[in-house]
Amino acid sequence: MNPANYFKIVDRYIIRKYVYTFLFVLFLFSLVSVVFDLSEKIEKFLSKDLTTWYIIKAYYFNFIPWIHSLLFPLYALITVTFFTSRMAGQTEIIPMLGAGMSFNRLLWPFLFSGALFTGLHLAGNHYFIPKSNKSLRTFDNTYIKPGNIKSRDRNVHLFVAKDVAAFLRHYQSSDSSGLDFQMEQYEGEKIVRILKARSIKWKAEPNRWTLKDYEIRTITDSTEKLEVFAGASQDTAINLFPSDFVFVSNEKEMLTTPELRKFIRRETEKGSGITKPYEIELYRRTADSFTTLILTFIGTCIASRKVRGGLGLHLAAGVVLGVIFIFLSKMSLAFASNEMLHTGIAIWIPNLIFLGIGFILLKKAQK
Repeated sequence: MNPANYFKIVDRYIIRKYVYTFLFVLFLFSLVSVVFDLSEKIEKFLSKDLTTWYIIKAYYFNFIPWIHSLLFPLYALITVTFFTSRMAGQTEIIPMLGAGMSFNRLLWPFLFSGALFTGLHLAGNHYFIPKSNKSLRTFDNTYIKPGNIKSRDRNVHLFVAKDVAAFLRHYQSSDSSGLDFQMEQYEGEKIVRILKARSIKWKAEPNRWTLKDYEIRTITDSTEKLEVFAGASQDTAINLFPSDFVFVSNEKEMLTTPELRKFIRRETEKGSGITKPYEIELYRRTADSFTTLILTFIGTCIASRKVRGGLGLHLAAGVVLGVIFIFLSKMSLAFASNEMLHTGIAIWIPNLIFLGIGFILLKKAQK
């Protein structure tokens, strides 16, 4: 059977309007975003003596997908509010309902269109946008905000496993070497093994290090054993990487979801306690995508009713809802960061609240 037969004429009409309007909004906001961003950063671009083509290729080709990923739900709300309000104002919806079509049936092509863009947003958030962000943030960290890259090269304390702590007095990133390395292994609250090395140097992937001038102290309940290897060297595997000594504040934006999960799993095993922002980013990518569908649902329920204020009143209602959603999103991030709620629940709070608002509006929608 031809897939087109599953869609009635009115369905194809609404889906076409949604897609065309969404793409128009996407194009319009692309121009506005680039103009505003360029006006803010043009002095820095000129001071770095960069070619126009390099700025466009390395920065703006990646800036546009990133800004769209943030504003995608807003585009959906503007899109559905704009063309649905015009349909209501031109008395296109009332005849459909008058002909016996239920509002739930009328809602179907809107939700189908929203689901299409939700799927695109979901794929982009989890894979394509992070890959694009690698180039964007590399450019950003190099020429615009170099302070985002910070080296941890003095008195570094970290966990290399859940019960293994490491300390390095000095680290040199140029050759991935360090001085005065110490690693302590615990059983409960007791130290059972201490490894000290005068110097340590990264040798090869994935985590091979060369220790020089080292000693090993083993502690049991009643005895203590010390082995000193003065002037000797040994290659060993330590769950430690040169990247552990470089902190990039926006690194989570550059990791695809598989890479993000791997990073969280590795840091959790190490007990480093730095995974919270990465967990928030992981849940946010899915939650933001489904916001597109939820706002499509809400926008349809609001804009389908013919009112005296018309498009202006519908857009004003959309702006108010957008402001409320942003406020709730900030609150949810605070809840997630402060561990007041489980990260996933906290991130999904705005969506759950707005989904409830959507069902309330559905009951009050024009029948």
